[in-house]
Amino acid sequence: MSLTRQTAVAGQFYPAESLDLEHTVDQLLASVTTDKTCPKAIVAPHAGYIYSGSTAAQAYARVVNGRNRISRVVVLGPAHRVGFRGMALSDADFYTTPLGDICIDQDSTELIRLLPSVVSLAKAHAEEHSLEVQLPFLQRCLDHFSLVPIVVGQCPADDVARVIETLWGGPETLIVISSDLSHFLSYADARQQDADTSGQILSCSATLSGDQACGANPLNGLLQVLKRKNLSISELQVINSGDTAGDRSRVVGYGAYAVNESSQARGILSSVERQQLVHLVRNAILAQLDQRGNFEIKLNQYQGRLRQKLASFVTLKINGGLRGCIGSLVASRDLVVDVAHNAIAAAFQDRRFKPLTLEEFTQVDVHISVLSPPQEIDIRTREELVAKLRPGIDGVILEQGDHRSTYLPSVWEQLPDAGQFIGELRVKAGLPRDGWSEQMKVSLYTTEEFN
Repeated sequence: MSLTRQTAVAGQFYPAESLDLEHTVDQLLASVTTDKTCPKAIVAPHAGYIYSGSTAAQAYARVVNGRNRISRVVVLGPAHRVGFRGMALSDADFYTTPLGDICIDQDSTELIRLLPSVVSLAKAHAEEHSLEVQLPFLQRCLDHFSLVPIVVGQCPADDVARVIETLWGGPETLIVISSDLSHFLSYADARQQDADTSGQILSCSATLSGDQACGANPLNGLLQVLKRKNLSISELQVINSGDTAGDRSRVVGYGAYAVNESSQARGILSSVERQQLVHLVRNAILAQLDQRGNFEIKLNQYQGRLRQKLASFVTLKINGGLRGCIGSLVASRDLVVDVAHNAIAAAFQDRRFKPLTLEEFTQVDVHISVLSPPQEIDIRTREELVAKLRPGIDGVILEQGDHRSTYLPSVWEQLPDAGQFIGELRVKAGLPRDGWSEQMKVSLYTTEEFN
């Protein structure tokens, strides 16, 4: 039987009747003029709509541009009703608002469940408004999406950042941080403090306090991620309740911010370049099956990133099952050459399988992973490594003497527990599942994966 988290603040923070709510949100969105870009992440306030709805609309009007692209939304908001340490997941299957039910993304929830500071705590969600207030905006901006709702209690920014990075995803994922700014200062004092706080946010200084923003903990986590990814955040609006429907003697500050990823930041390759590589893989394999001799790549047909020295893996699957996987860990040749070489090797030289047949070729799904340069990390113990790994993000290379093995980030889908992930990787290298050695070298990398 499915479990639904019911509304807690409908009729208080926003209209309880669906048509009134639709009209209110649509009017707020229509009042904003914006460009055609869609943000990767936004920061939006969570007060009653008469106070902060116009500010939230500054962020959500830009989300409308991703209506047909965004299919998963991760919302992190601060705890107001229940005190606890960590980040609380819901045990519900759905969140509901007067506009309908929103399905909770259980796969994403399971992906982060074992990360540091993540706990299951239904009561943290039951009466919490910081997440709920964001949902009607999302329902009016997007066609179909699943939700990852996270209530953040007392929690280190490092742990919040790790959750955000794990769920960062691609263009299909939107990150929402729910936070107001200053609380209960005079109008003039609030304007000054909120301006200072906004300056910190724009500089990605992940040292905000609860006095500056009630959502300081989730916001600091996002700012830490932005700094690591070399991304910037833009201010859309900073006002307070004295500018909208409140008394100016005691106000609450509101800010809207957006994070945009350039095409280069989103990935190494454009959609056209991805299509070229998938086409190349199929042609290279088909040439071998047709016994046309060595497959020749016409390098003059490729340019840009495809001619850069990058390492790759090519994975072949049939009906979801592995049918071959070969790759390179060192970038020693043009990406097109590397991909073609690995495609042929995955089809015909993976010792775990017989050579691919023409009949199988018609059923093959091609998956390509382009690797970032591996970075060796200083790890003294197995426990240190397990704590450092980011499930779903990190590819791992283990080296000890003549023993060497790697798992791509996609393997986290089958082995979501970091301890098990390392154990199986040791077995793959020909080492005992348990144990550790001071001679063990560990390198991490990330991938851009597509099919």
